[in-house]
Amino acid sequence: MIAAALLSEESLTLGWAIYLPALAWATWRAPWLELFSDLRRQHLLFGTVVALFLLWMVRRDFDSGVSFHFIGMTAVTLLLDWPLAILGGCVAQIGLVILGRQDLAAVGLNGALLVLLPVLVTESCALWVERYQPRNLFVYIFCCGFFPAALTALVCTLVGLGVLWVDGLFPMPPWLEDFAGYLWLVMFPEAFINGTAITALVVFCPDWLETFNRSRYLQAPWKDDDKPR
Repeated sequence: MIAAALLSEESLTLGWAIYLPALAWATWRAPWLELFSDLRRQHLLFGTVVALFLLWMVRRDFDSGVSFHFIGMTAVTLLLDWPLAILGGCVAQIGLVILGRQDLAAVGLNGALLVLLPVLVTESCALWVERYQPRNLFVYIFCCGFFPAALTALVCTLVGLGVLWVDGLFPMPPWLEDFAGYLWLVMFPEAFINGTAITALVVFCPDWLETFNRSRYLQAPWKDDDKPR
C-alpha cells in the first residue's frame, strides 16, 4: 500500500480513473438478486470483507510511506467471484480509511493495485483452467489458488514499484539490484495463504466457492463401461 505523499497528482488521478469505472462495472454485474435472497451468501460476503480488512490491518508500515501486507484477493475472488470481490475489497479499503490506516486520496491507485490487479490475474487464471475443463481437483487448487496468488504478488509488487519509480518521489533503496531475490519472500507466503484457504474450502465447504465446479471435480471417476460413447 502506498501513501498519497509518494504519488504524483497524475498517478492519483489515473488511479481513480481506473478504479471508479471498475467499481461501477462490478456494481452492475454483481448478483444482487441472489445476494439479497440468499442469507448464506450475505454471511459469506460480510465475513470475507471482515477477514480481508483484518488481513490488511496486519501490516508493516515503513517510515518512507510504503506499507507491506498480504493481499488475499485470490481467495476472495474464487470465493465470491469477481464483481463481489471488487466491491468487498473496496469496503475493506473504506474501513482502513475510517481508521486512518490509508489515505483517502490514494484509495483509487491502491485499489487498482491491490484489488483490481489481483482480481484480474485470478479471474484470468480461473478462465484459463475452465477452458480446458480438467477433472483433477489439484489442478483447481494449484492453478487457481497457489499459482495466481504468487503471480499476483509478483505483478502488484512490480507495478507498484514502477509507479513509485515513474513518480520519482520515493527514494529507491540501495538493495534494488538484489530485488529479484526478495520477490520470492513475497510470492511464497502469498501463495501459501491463499492456496491453503482455497484447499480448506474445497475440502470442507466446496459449495461456498462460486468458481468451483463441484460436479466435475468431486464426482466419482469414470469406469471404462461408464464412459460416454
